[in-house]
Amino acid sequence: MVMLDKTYEPKSLETKHYDRWEADGAFQADVDSPLVPYTIMMPPPNVTGSLHMGHALTFTIQDILIRYFRKSDRDALWQPGTDHAGIATQMVVERQLAERQINRRDIGREKFVEKVWEWKDDSGGTITRQLRALGASPDWRRERFTMDEGLSKAVVKVFVDLYRQNLIYRDKRLVNWDPKLMTAVSDLEVQQIDVKGKLWHFKYPIDGEDGRFITIATTRPETMLGDTGIAVHPEDERYSDLVGKNAILPLVGRKLPIVADDYADPEQGSGAVKMTPAHDFNDFEVGRRHDLEIINILDAEACLNENVPEAYRGLDRFVARKQVVADLEAAGLLGIIEDITHAVPHGDRSGVELEPWLTDQWFADAKTLAKPAIEAVETGKTRFVPKQWENTYFEWMRNIQPWCISRQLWWGHQIPAWYGPDGEVFVAFDEAEAMALATAHYGQTTELKRDEDVLDTWFSSALWPFSTIGWPEETPELKRYYPGDVLVTGFDIIFFWVARMMMMGIHFMGEVPFKDVYIHALVRDEQGQKMSKSKGNVMDPLVLIDKFGADALRFTLAAMAAQGRDIKLAESRIEGYRNFATKLWNASRFAEMNGCVHDPAFDPKSCSQTVNRWIVGEVARATDRVSEAIEAYRFNEAANALYQFTWGTFCDWYLEITKPIIAGDDAAAVAETRAATAWALRQLLNILHPLMPYITEELWEQLGGDGRLINTAWPVFDESHLDTDAEAEIGWVIRLVTEIRSIRSEMNVPPGAKIDLLIKDADASMADRLSRNQEVIQRLARLSSVAAIDGELPSGTVQGVVDGATIALPIADVVDLSQERSRLGKDIEKLDKEIGKLSGKLANENFLSRAPEAVVEENRDRLAEEKQKRDKLSQALRRLEAV
Repeated sequence: MVMLDKTYEPKSLETKHYDRWEADGAFQADVDSPLVPYTIMMPPPNVTGSLHMGHALTFTIQDILIRYFRKSDRDALWQPGTDHAGIATQMVVERQLAERQINRRDIGREKFVEKVWEWKDDSGGTITRQLRALGASPDWRRERFTMDEGLSKAVVKVFVDLYRQNLIYRDKRLVNWDPKLMTAVSDLEVQQIDVKGKLWHFKYPIDGEDGRFITIATTRPETMLGDTGIAVHPEDERYSDLVGKNAILPLVGRKLPIVADDYADPEQGSGAVKMTPAHDFNDFEVGRRHDLEIINILDAEACLNENVPEAYRGLDRFVARKQVVADLEAAGLLGIIEDITHAVPHGDRSGVELEPWLTDQWFADAKTLAKPAIEAVETGKTRFVPKQWENTYFEWMRNIQPWCISRQLWWGHQIPAWYGPDGEVFVAFDEAEAMALATAHYGQTTELKRDEDVLDTWFSSALWPFSTIGWPEETPELKRYYPGDVLVTGFDIIFFWVARMMMMGIHFMGEVPFKDVYIHALVRDEQGQKMSKSKGNVMDPLVLIDKFGADALRFTLAAMAAQGRDIKLAESRIEGYRNFATKLWNASRFAEMNGCVHDPAFDPKSCSQTVNRWIVGEVARATDRVSEAIEAYRFNEAANALYQFTWGTFCDWYLEITKPIIAGDDAAAVAETRAATAWALRQLLNILHPLMPYITEELWEQLGGDGRLINTAWPVFDESHLDTDAEAEIGWVIRLVTEIRSIRSEMNVPPGAKIDLLIKDADASMADRLSRNQEVIQRLARLSSVAAIDGELPSGTVQGVVDGATIALPIADVVDLSQERSRLGKDIEKLDKEIGKLSGKLANENFLSRAPEAVVEENRDRLAEEKQKRDKLSQALRRLEAV
């Protein structure tokens, strides 16, 4: 028989088991299965992406769920796929072409798109290969891509249907414009960066009142050339007589109506705000309310256009800024200049400052689509976990704006709209239908030009829950796997993806796309800082997997995934859970070397040994705790239950308590204990598998498991597996030994020293337990003798209480009691000082208002830890003072 290796080496074993699982079809759902379906739609990572810690967390959580429900008699579908990632992918390919001095416009759209597909075929599988390294187990046969033929067909149908339902339209509105990429970008692609800038104050003359001015302030002087009004607050008495009058726009001469609007804040600056409706989102809304003129002064590259005085035409926006300030200063209209730091929107891909820009774009009527999606969460058809994220969802959905769905790119779903010579638009499923519509409209065959824009990536992603399983065709998969059971995602895309899937799913499928939305937290560094390349604190999951194994990383992320709390990840934590894997490996080797072999005939309910009846009950309780935690999305509680059971209950207690039985002469007891040990270990491997799939599969195979563990049913237990008498007896032994060990540690009793134990006030039941378990107690607590007494306890003993009985340890011969009292007093004094310092800091309003939340939280945690240490030492000192 081949024995387990001395140490667990995950690298080669991970590849071996993953390849086998995939080859065996272990991840596959079965549309014809009689089992109840369980569906998770994988949030499609960008095809350009590489695995980062956020991916590692979200896909670990999803894999835990899918492995658990796959074992729990469910037909589990985890639907995989990748997103075409419009801007990101186009930029990757453009950079590659630029290295060969090729511009995409030189080769044209068709050739460029061919190049993107070539790149996708050659390099687009990186992220899915990395997901395999993590142990993710989706049904890879069903992998989809947002630009594949089926999903593209779904996108066209949705666009055409929504257009014909008047829920998609073309309009001239402000968008986030990237002048480098020359496209509109979504809010998610806007990065607010704090920059040092200036706040310039300018004086605008009042029309018809010589010598009177109204002062405005701006961080973007060049935009003043597009001003069409000035807003003041209706209750601001300084300007009440100016409302209804005009100011004169310097350098241009245009009259600017002065209007009263609540948007103007009397406490900010002068209280008067210049209105540039074509270049500021707030100004645009004020302009609409007061019918102000909308004048676009920038072109697509953020240079000033023909709508400004000739001296500024063609200037870059930043060059124009300097020129405008200089000209206003020369005219005597420049006031004070303040140095400020302010947030400026930048494109996260291009890195340049974005411009609110007025342009013709396609929009979806998000407000109408949002109504049933709001109602679905209000009525509980879809629930958020944790529940507080419902508020974020409602806040955005109830204040939703028209959704700009067009992008000025070449890579993506080209908008199915064609234009006639007079600008008439024909939205159709294909060019043939568009031509037919045009012929009917014009009365003759007419040349059409297709809209060059593509759809926002989030448009196709919004259809993911139903387009990936066959819609618009009525497939068996669509009928069976929609709606999904849960969506697992981060809070940052509640607006951009979750809400839009809700809108589209309800509109086209008639019901919500998923029953639960589990929102996980961020993975931060060990100081609680957000990971970023600029800070140099990025942790690469692939490096960590290579160093510690995928199981250690997965278990760490699960153990730290407390609902509503960000993960502060330290490499030492991962190393700690690698040690946990080693502990499991060593326990399995111990079982193997001691003949603990799986016995198919073993009945866990027939055990005669108390400790074996106890471990059967503990296995049942641990299994229930893990099941309940996973089903409630409390992954940290599942990991904690597994850790405590594995390291504590099974390794530290059961294996230690049963060592003398296995080494003993009672053949029946030996056989039962070996079988019970093998049985308990098998159950442990089974319930640990969703979190640590590789090591559990390897041990299952090596220890003679039937078939693959991934396909083995989740264990089910009931009350008949519990034995309250065994639980009470072994529980008492554990409490007694734990208390003795605690006292030894507190009193600095040398580890090798054997001492006596005296138990006072033990009732008959406890005396019987003591008699039955004396050898185990002496061995585990390192005692020379154990005795129950009725009289007074001798002097020089340190005392404790276990289940109403007093336990006493005579330690005067092995510990200098006076020295220990002095040591404990000094340690407590030191802790009191640290507690006072931390308490003072946390009571300081200045610290609380200025320190990052993560720093405040870290100080609170430290305070709690220091108090806990002090309480423990104080208890030890009280024990000593009672001697």
